[in-house]
Amino acid sequence: MFKIEGSPRIDEPMAEHSSFRIGGPADLYVLPADEEEAARVLRVCARESVPVFVLGGGTNILVSDRGIRGVVVDLSRLRGVRADGTLVVAKGGTPISDVADFALSQGLRGMEFAFSLPGSVGGAVWMNARCYGGEVSDVLEHADYLDTNLERRHYRMRHEDWRYKHSPFQDQKHVILSAGLRLAPGNPAEMQTLMQSHRADRERKGHFLHPCAGSIFKNNRAFGAPTGQLIDSLGLKGTRLGGARVAPFHGNIFINTGEARASDMLALIELVSGEVRTHLGLELEREVILVGDWE
Repeated sequence: MFKIEGSPRIDEPMAEHSSFRIGGPADLYVLPADEEEAARVLRVCARESVPVFVLGGGTNILVSDRGIRGVVVDLSRLRGVRADGTLVVAKGGTPISDVADFALSQGLRGMEFAFSLPGSVGGAVWMNARCYGGEVSDVLEHADYLDTNLERRHYRMRHEDWRYKHSPFQDQKHVILSAGLRLAPGNPAEMQTLMQSHRADRERKGHFLHPCAGSIFKNNRAFGAPTGQLIDSLGLKGTRLGGARVAPFHGNIFINTGEARASDMLALIELVSGEVRTHLGLELEREVILVGDWE
């Protein structure tokens, strides 16, 4: 057995680290204290040819009931945010909503769209997170990351690398350590009003009522309507398989009613996408990522 830093835990239940509250055990779960320790853990795993899953906020994943083989490296302790003029620099494990709050405290606009958005800075950059008409690529100036050789690299923004819910980091197994976000002076009162309206909208839509992962499917503008409306049009709201349910209040939010298994949730996702394909002739693209030991 190889030695590893970061207070490793054996057979850690991943349901405790997923917004779905679903998922079997990780063979080994590690919570590094800082970037240097995270890099050392990842290098040990690479040297020993041990599979690794890097965990961010756990908000856009569905972990298998069988769990995750190898090592889960949780970056949630890599937190911190600072301002250098209008540039806000945040570590990868920082909750993205906290960055929006910090920007407000500095009177800097541009991150209002991310207030109350679940997940971490690293995950938001990786996904090019988007909501309320804004997305990460609108404000990203640079990012520091570990490349496939686990060497630290610096990325400078190139808009041609980005598109709807896609970043260049998805094309390689890069680990995002921090992000620099270029904002602009704003009116704090106006910013706060907008941020609170986003929070209220999420509450009204039921985002915080049950364990969920936000939107299950991406919105394709070519389809002419948001995915939730397409699913609603087929009368699928409230559909249930085991403990997994299409939310009765939103067609593109699937919830864990308390006892859902990953197999329930995946079966429900496949059922809904199949109904949309059959009746509307449209191919939905799943936004939630399957993680772990799936057949």
